Amino acid sequence: MRVERRPVDEAESRRANGRDWDRYADEYQATHGDFLGDAGFVWGPEGQTEGDLRILGPVSDKDVLEVGSGAGQCSRWVRSQGGRAFGLDLSHRQLQHSRRLDENTGLHVPSVRATATALPLADNSFDIVFCSFGALQFVADIDLALAETARVLRPGGRFAFSVTHPTRWMFPDDPDVGGLTASQSYWDRTPYVEVDDTSGLVAYVEHHRTLGDWVRLLARHGFVLVDLVEPEWPADHARVWGGWSRTRGLLTPGTAIFVADLCLVLQ
Repeated sequence: MRVERRPVDEAESRRANGRDWDRYADEYQATHGDFLGDAGFVWGPEGQTEGDLRILGPVSDKDVLEVGSGAGQCSRWVRSQGGRAFGLDLSHRQLQHSRRLDENTGLHVPSVRATATALPLADNSFDIVFCSFGALQFVADIDLALAETARVLRPGGRFAFSVTHPTRWMFPDDPDVGGLTASQSYWDRTPYVEVDDTSGLVAYVEHHRTLGDWVRLLARHGFVLVDLVEPEWPADHARVWGGWSRTRGLLTPGTAIFVADLCLVLQ
């Protein structure tokens, strides 16, 4: 697998990441399933939960959409709290894991295979849309994804999502001390691309937006930013997850959680 930095459009990004998550789903659930919980809501590798942070507000009797739902752990937690949660994911294999956990827990999350840029849902259908390290950093056409989110939300509805903290783009994805030295520009938005050496096909794509980019995107689509949560690394938390670790987490933020409400009236 070779790494490149080059522009990638939405179609190529979607194909690559859909295949990647289908390949990776079994390993992902085996490695992280206990940490996530079958009906748990974890916002990021630091381990803070929705029960701790209450970012979505009350979910009981609310219509809730999880974009990039994976195996539906977060949506299952919402259902356990009385919310009507629905899942959406690009990966067929992840949705198969969601079905497995439905059966194991008795908490069923209706889910659909689709993309964040074309939500197969009616206008004004949801009170809350959220994404916990799901689709957004894998989407090239982020304007379309946010437009779709605004379309399916009811006026005044909440949109919350967690992504890799944008400042992490400057550092190598190394959980050890090597990941503490900046090596590239924060303002370089060229996508990170992995290409399969054998087939020559793009196998994985990740897109970077700065903090300012996210603020402007939200404003452009009628959202008011009400909070930006940067979870601190718990002092007793020793788990390593990819580039996230105690070594880095005690010094620099690894996760950013944006919390925004859809304007009741657009000017």
